[in-house]
Amino acid sequence: MSEYLIRARGIKKHFPIHDGVFCRTVGYVKAVDGVSIDIKKGEIFGLVGESGCGKSTTGRTLINLIEPTSGSVTFEDKVIYDVENKIKVSAKEMQALRRDIQMIFQDPYASLDPRMTVGEIVAEGIVKHKMAKKKEAIEKSMALLELCGLRGSNVNKYPHEFSGGQRQRIGIARALALNPKFIVADEPIAALDVSIQSQVLILMQELKEKLGLTYLFISHDLGIVKYFCDRIGVMYLGNIVEQGTSEQLFSNPQHPYTKSLLSAVPKTHPREVRERIILKGDVPSPASHFTGCKFYSRCPNAIEKCNQEIPELREIEKDHLVSCHCVKLGGKI
Repeated sequence: MSEYLIRARGIKKHFPIHDGVFCRTVGYVKAVDGVSIDIKKGEIFGLVGESGCGKSTTGRTLINLIEPTSGSVTFEDKVIYDVENKIKVSAKEMQALRRDIQMIFQDPYASLDPRMTVGEIVAEGIVKHKMAKKKEAIEKSMALLELCGLRGSNVNKYPHEFSGGQRQRIGIARALALNPKFIVADEPIAALDVSIQSQVLILMQELKEKLGLTYLFISHDLGIVKYFCDRIGVMYLGNIVEQGTSEQLFSNPQHPYTKSLLSAVPKTHPREVRERIILKGDVPSPASHFTGCKFYSRCPNAIEKCNQEIPELREIEKDHLVSCHCVKLGGKI
């Protein structure tokens, strides 16, 4: 049995651009453009980057909520899909896999059906997968709400009666209802007040340890992923440009884009000295055609090779991968 729960190879998701009277396809938005990641059992893998870099699309494509353009994903050594070899699990098999793979959505206001009670929302998956009858499912939803820090008596209330932090706890309870092994958390605290964010993160950490969960944690907040995630992947325009442990990325960043992101993180100590790296130019369109590195036009270290050849994500030291022509083995530029 592999130590990895999820293994993704070269996953891509390209959205067609239609134009003209006949809506012909004139190009593609390359939201995810060849992402390969391995997520170990019991770890929290963070995915960070600017808005629009493809983080959320990567998470949804990884668990087959969005139809992939190419690539392959295995879960516990079972192939979910392999586009090149035309392998894909059936709808029935995918439904069974949904018990082990769940998602926490970013917006706690839009992700809960306002017409359903909290008990019905949490119990819906249990009933759908025929794990219990409705009455028993409601009873289980009460226990799940208690586990997530809410009163079980709230099962008869509606989403509009709760605050944002409480709604996100309901979303977490819903994700836990089927006893999953893997959860994609798509910016689960982005819409919450700072005081509530820490409570939700502590809850997620406690649930991980108590239930043996594995997370893909998507965020744009580097300050949070530094302390919450075991390993981190930095995304830029649909690709991972650097990947490593939390300690490696924050103590020894190598890619110029990673360094720029880290320089923008607020200082935690008044005497801390840090150079602010401001990138020149704008982020290119994900629909553009690139002959080399996508970061070439904004990179302060760019050489001619960067515009002619696409850099590979390669290991410069144990567990530390960088996609940059200028970075040599051992992490030297």
